[in-house]
Amino acid sequence: MEDRDIPVALDRHWAASDAGEFEAEHEIYREDAVLDYPQSGERIHGRRNIQASRAAQPNRKRFAVRRITGTDGLWVTEYVLTYDGRPSYTVSIMEFLDGKVARETQYFSDPFEPGPSRAQWVERMP
Repeated sequence: MEDRDIPVALDRHWAASDAGEFEAEHEIYREDAVLDYPQSGERIHGRRNIQASRAAQPNRKRFAVRRITGTDGLWVTEYVLTYDGRPSYTVSIMEFLDGKVARETQYFSDPFEPGPSRAQWVERMP
């Protein structure tokens, strides 16, 4: 897969994620892919285990991609993952090998109010 093809594959991946199409969502991964969730200290080995762990989640999920950027096998997606109506601002870092994701690390953040010390410089994001 060429660098120019990866954004198309990522668009398909995130669209399938949003639609709950688990098989299509995980086509992008190598069979031996590794997924890390640093905040919870979890690591999942293997495409099928990654897929099974996501399919088992009981929450209703929606994905809204804000931007995708990358080159040379390292791609970052910034998106909003909404669980049961509650948004979680998320970054996914994917490392590609031979055209498929070999490793992914996902970072999640909950929204928070701006601190009063910087209020004069802050505007609300949509």
